[in-house]
Amino acid sequence: MTIDTQASDADLIARSLAEPDLFTAVFDRHSAEILRYVYARLGPDLAEDVTAETFLAAFGCRGRYDGAWPDARPWLFGIAVRQVRRHRRVEARRLRLLRSALADGPAPDHSDRVAERVTAERLGPRLAAVVAALPSQDRELLLLFAWAELSYAEAAAALGTTTSAVKARLHRIRVRMRRELGGGNPMDEENGDE
Repeated sequence: MTIDTQASDADLIARSLAEPDLFTAVFDRHSAEILRYVYARLGPDLAEDVTAETFLAAFGCRGRYDGAWPDARPWLFGIAVRQVRRHRRVEARRLRLLRSALADGPAPDHSDRVAERVTAERLGPRLAAVVAALPSQDRELLLLFAWAELSYAEAAAALGTTTSAVKARLHRIRVRMRRELGGGNPMDEENGDE
């Protein structure tokens, strides 16, 4: 098996239907980036497992890949987002069970863990609280855009929506965050304090 290093992801995925080993090239190209994103979302304990689950799911549904997209990143990030959500639901269920088992003790606060993952170096807890308060779909879009550095079109493909919907949602998220952070650019406040 010879892998053409110049072949697009779409070509490799299509050819992997007959030659499954070709899918390893897609994994090799994108696994580090998917791992970084999942690590940032779920932490070190689950990052490798969820990344593996992402690529296993991608391999399983590669026959439905839209070959019009030569780069598989948006598709893979879409699968990763769904895997992260699934793990969050499992974690939330586990926390509810733990909370009911320890009804007389303090309940664990899941929002603190979420906030720690999105804490920005300069804005610290203030920005983290605003991001953590976003609805989960808005938070996923923002993090795909900011952390994974997906374009509008790639984020739309990852989330199964339109580019115009992504632009509108990001605008709404920015307006909300600006309002929550005091109406201005928080970076200006940071720089003004120095």
